[in-house]
Amino acid sequence: MTPTTRYPASPYAEALDRVPVRPSVIAVLGGRTRYWDYGDRDADTTIVLVHGFRGDHHGLEPVVANLRGVRLISPDLPGFGESDPLGEAKHDIDGYARWLRAFVNELDLHGRFVILGHSFGSIVVSATLAGRGAPESQGAKSFDPAAVILVNPIGQPALEGPRGVFTRLAIFYYWLGAALPERLGFWLLRNGLIVRVMSITMAKTKQKSLRRWIHDQHDRYFSAFSDRRVVLEAFKASVSHDVSEFAARIPEHTLLIAAEKDDITPLSAQHRLQKLFPDAQLLVIPGVGHLIHYETPVEAARAIEAFLSTRSGEGDIR
Repeated sequence: MTPTTRYPASPYAEALDRVPVRPSVIAVLGGRTRYWDYGDRDADTTIVLVHGFRGDHHGLEPVVANLRGVRLISPDLPGFGESDPLGEAKHDIDGYARWLRAFVNELDLHGRFVILGHSFGSIVVSATLAGRGAPESQGAKSFDPAAVILVNPIGQPALEGPRGVFTRLAIFYYWLGAALPERLGFWLLRNGLIVRVMSITMAKTKQKSLRRWIHDQHDRYFSAFSDRRVVLEAFKASVSHDVSEFAARIPEHTLLIAAEKDDITPLSAQHRLQKLFPDAQLLVIPGVGHLIHYETPVEAARAIEAFLSTRSGEGDIR
């Protein structure tokens, strides 16, 4: 009898099971983008979600499970999860911005369109809103959401973060993954021990069951990239840009959901980032780090719902 693999139970499984989901695929820029369409297709508001570096749509499912009354569309970034690499663009900021604009234009959207980006996804979303990757004849206006939500936004250059030394180690790790022969480099980039160290470093919760589940999620999905070229191009994009360089060109009403203990962007930088936007609110979730989507998705969902229930606002959501 073949033994069955037992995974830690998701604390959000019951809530997610109540959300209708429709997997689908569309062709964008020479590759197939897989996406998951959650909730009521006829809802007045649709949120398109963009996940972080090396993740896939599973990472944002805890937030999806706790949002009510909206439609949510969550793709795997090109070259990650079940999406093909881009065939007509590099996996850099301009390439991902071109992809996001084209992906949204292919969707059958009606009512209010809202865009959400987490971590690296916050950079992709911000760059797209600022017009990166857009034909000169279109500019940023070809991508025009009613509101913007950035979760764990990357608000300053990676090397300036509170754990800049870890960023330098990561740069060396990806450099080595590129320098080694392809087979060995690919093995290094998907090495489970390195993934686990990363997961232990970022998780702040003291709940043992939740920590086990977070580590399992990273073990299962953090190395689901198509090839070495994709992950190296995307990593370079993730450390070469941040939201602050695009913020002043984003006039849309924006919600920043930041973490008190984020190792990548400290709170002081998040407060500076808020002031760069023409119209941004800031919510700080205490006791959590760069894994808001795993550790405090209920708090994030309630903040999103409160934000979407108001047409405009200033200062912080409390």
